Amino acid sequence: MANHLMQNYAPLPVTFAKGDGAWLWDTQGNKYLDALSGVAVCGLGHAHPAVAKAVCEQAQTLLHTSNWYHIALQETLADRLTGVAEMERAFFCNSGAEANEAAIKLARLFGHGKGINKPAIIVMDGSFHGRTLATLTATGSRKVQAGFEPLVQGFVRAPYNDLDAINNIARNNNDVVAVLVEPVIGEGGIRIPDVDYLPGLRQICDAHGWLLILDEIQTGMGRTGKMFAYQHSNIHPDVITLAKGLGNGVPIGACLARGMAAELFQPGHHGSTYGGNPMVCAAALAVLDTLEQQSLAERAAQLGDRLFDGLKSALDTQAGVVEIRGCGLMLAIELDRPCSELMQQALDVGLLINVTAGNVVRLLPPLILSDAEADQIVAGVSQIITAFLT
Repeated sequence: MANHLMQNYAPLPVTFAKGDGAWLWDTQGNKYLDALSGVAVCGLGHAHPAVAKAVCEQAQTLLHTSNWYHIALQETLADRLTGVAEMERAFFCNSGAEANEAAIKLARLFGHGKGINKPAIIVMDGSFHGRTLATLTATGSRKVQAGFEPLVQGFVRAPYNDLDAINNIARNNNDVVAVLVEPVIGEGGIRIPDVDYLPGLRQICDAHGWLLILDEIQTGMGRTGKMFAYQHSNIHPDVITLAKGLGNGVPIGACLARGMAAELFQPGHHGSTYGGNPMVCAAALAVLDTLEQQSLAERAAQLGDRLFDGLKSALDTQAGVVEIRGCGLMLAIELDRPCSELMQQALDVGLLINVTAGNVVRLLPPLILSDAEADQIVAGVSQIITAFLT
């Protein structure tokens, strides 16, 4: 069959036919252990019964009406999410990029409300916030931006994990209204900041009257060992963006806000045709129920320690391994050379991994892993990296 897809992707030569928990089977019947979770999406694994039941039941009842009308499941999900996140209001959309677009618009409304004609948002080098024009501009990667100029104005760049740089911007730019940052940089290679970084950003934002916006699209929904990564730092952001693990494969994004930011959007300011429809909200509620009932954030912390310790034991002294990093079930093995071919080599031994930032093996396994499956990931990853480096 001819392929009429636009060539946006360069997929590996495999097509998956079904999944169950942490496992996938291709169209030839071969079995694979999934250490990527659809890039941090399927935190509950594949074909999770609670999510499947919620989607099926809702599809037989009501899929969509639009936001011209009240949507009871959307209001329930907003109540539940703002409760666990200690926020006040929620806006629902269809993706992480859209959630970040909403956050950027909130920041601009906030700035204009303060009489700033050209409000600016501080963003970090190495970050990733999406591929819409505003979010690719916010992203700290020239590769993502190349070819899409002119970029959107209103962003100021700073090194990640550098509070001095933020303070320097504050002294020299009166147009700044917000900081947009990932609590752990994901696409940029699982970069974990110093323990004082998020508290320091909170203090700077408070001192200057800025919004602190946290992109928790990859880190949220239990992945780092807390429901949200900022909870490791005992701070409260003004805005949080979510997607990925929120729907376990069903497309949903969310922008949560509190305080001044919670009241900025009014009718006509922003919207989404599909955002928060009954089906996606039913799926997200099933995800949230499962995470809470099975204490999966705590389980992610335990599994993360097991994987990290196993990888350190197997690879820490291996020549060519620069660093092994981990925060819950976000793990990275940084090598001293490009290693994109490891994705195919992992596939060849029945394992799904990812290589990001050119030379970083990234692991984002589901939160429902067994100890034995975690050990199998360690063994498989260690095997292919050792063979690659020797």
